Amino acid sequence: MKRVGLAGLTGLCLPAAALALLLAAAPLWAQGLGGLEESDEPLEVTAKEGIEWYRDEKIYIARGDARAVSGNTEVFADLLKAHYREGEDGGNEIHLIEAIGAVRIETPSEIVYGDQAQYILDQEVIVLRGRDLRFASRNGSDTITARDSLEYWRDREIAVARGDAQAVHEDKQINADVLVAHFQATEGNKQDVNQVDAEGNVTIRTPTDFVVGNKGIYYVKQELARLQGDVKITRDNNQLNGEYAEVNLATGISKLLGSVPG
Repeated sequence: MKRVGLAGLTGLCLPAAALALLLAAAPLWAQGLGGLEESDEPLEVTAKEGIEWYRDEKIYIARGDARAVSGNTEVFADLLKAHYREGEDGGNEIHLIEAIGAVRIETPSEIVYGDQAQYILDQEVIVLRGRDLRFASRNGSDTITARDSLEYWRDREIAVARGDAQAVHEDKQINADVLVAHFQATEGNKQDVNQVDAEGNVTIRTPTDFVVGNKGIYYVKQELARLQGDVKITRDNNQLNGEYAEVNLATGISKLLGSVPG
């Protein structure tokens, strides 16, 4: 297996922050980014079939069981690509990182799976696509799945799951066409999710209730969900219909109103 520290390759400047962001993949539930802070440790890449430099195309490619690691975060893929260009200071800078084939991103607290991952540095956005698109916490309490993509937009401080999106926390579950998590800085420079917006075909399952609506907002700390638009609450063989509902996922108590308050 060929091993190379990318910092040692002539003319290549890859900030460790880029890898740290690629590894984040944005947990969409009440999980902080934990060990995903930017790392000052060197970036090391290994690949079974070696690492290639295409000078004309301005690409570095690591092939065959490729692995990139910085600090306590790792990216695994069949192939890793680093696209670079000339920077303002005259050196080279990475503007796009791609992980292709059997992508697995690991940190001490979570693992993210997909077929492809891209980190677009100019937009500060990470996008994962493919089959079995999934985020899972190592303690088994949180799982995020999506059909189309998992995204993390750093400048907007949001994460997005698109297409049959599902977030599961212990015995509670939220489904929607799109789930958008909003992050908030906490002590220790960590990012915690404080709100999740759900759009389209929203469903919430608790141990006692099944609630549906057109859109909703979940407030993480309060464990409170508010749904509106053709809302239905089903418990056992009973169903209540209305335009607005509040679901307390901590107590399991649901409240239905005929219209949105105010």
